Amino acid sequence: MAEMPEIGKISPEIFTEIIYPRLGAKSDKVIVGPQHGVDVGIVEIGGKAVSFTCDPVFIVPQYGWERAAWFAIHIIASDSVTSGLKPKFLSIDLNLPMEITKDQLSIMWRVIHEQCEKMGITVITGHTARYEGCHYPMVGGATITGVGEMDEYVTPRFAKAGDKIIITKGPAIEASGIFATMFPKLIEEKFGKAFAQKADKIFYKMSVVEDALTAISVGVRDNGVTSMHDATECGLWGALFEVARAAGLGARIEKDKIMIEECVPEICKLFGIDPYASISEGSLVLSCRAHKAEQVIVALKKKGIPATIVGELADEKKGMKLIEGGKEKDLVHPIVDPFWRAFYDANQKYKG
Repeated sequence: MAEMPEIGKISPEIFTEIIYPRLGAKSDKVIVGPQHGVDVGIVEIGGKAVSFTCDPVFIVPQYGWERAAWFAIHIIASDSVTSGLKPKFLSIDLNLPMEITKDQLSIMWRVIHEQCEKMGITVITGHTARYEGCHYPMVGGATITGVGEMDEYVTPRFAKAGDKIIITKGPAIEASGIFATMFPKLIEEKFGKAFAQKADKIFYKMSVVEDALTAISVGVRDNGVTSMHDATECGLWGALFEVARAAGLGARIEKDKIMIEECVPEICKLFGIDPYASISEGSLVLSCRAHKAEQVIVALKKKGIPATIVGELADEKKGMKLIEGGKEKDLVHPIVDPFWRAFYDANQKYKG
């Protein structure tokens, strides 16, 4: 029997052992069901493809209320858009701590409303209350529903050996953005004011909404993008592993071709984490038919989103390989994201 991980998402083994065999009533309307490494479920309703994704409402007051709310809604929307369908509706449950004030709630909800309006998402139902025993950052849960045509959604089963793998923005976007927001004085002290100001801007890169919608504008399935995955816990290594595994394929990744944003290497070194294994909301990992890969790169760059082709999917028998410095080794899932321990330690040391 598999052991529970120390912290964070459950492992593929725990998912397979406990969750996957028990999925309630069966339905022939399910197109994409629960699967480790896939961010959405998709069903057919009235001839339309309808996607569902759910996540915690993750509010961190220390970010500042506007930033906290922006991040909270973009976490959820970033998962939704990996379906290839435009997000349309939001259901949200807010189980708020007793200490939240009316002014704080007002700021939080205004930003969520503004971001939903910008993304074309309508709030359709919810629950809002304060309760004893509720604490930041997990203050509820939410579901975003996307709607599109049956030939518009993407999922790893459309991926094939030979598909190119594209990554936007590079590793540790979320880890670096959070550290820069939470420890600005330390970063300025270590690297200077100009560096700290540049690092501060990483925070608003922690979303793949524009990345995904731009990529699918080139085309989907045999005409373009075949799958998309938001690199969250366990970072790029985890996301790449999960994409290949969900597709039933292997992968060959060239580390030297993965671009890395300015400030990220220095921040990760300062806090002692491997950027490639660290949480990276904002980095989109996508597979794409080879003949459309360059067009996807061009479309992303026109939107100011840096992206590179880093490898390709391969036959499952070839396994998951990472090429670094001309040498090949196995690509393995990190299991435990190093960010959480580093963040806790930094909080104790610099905020305690």
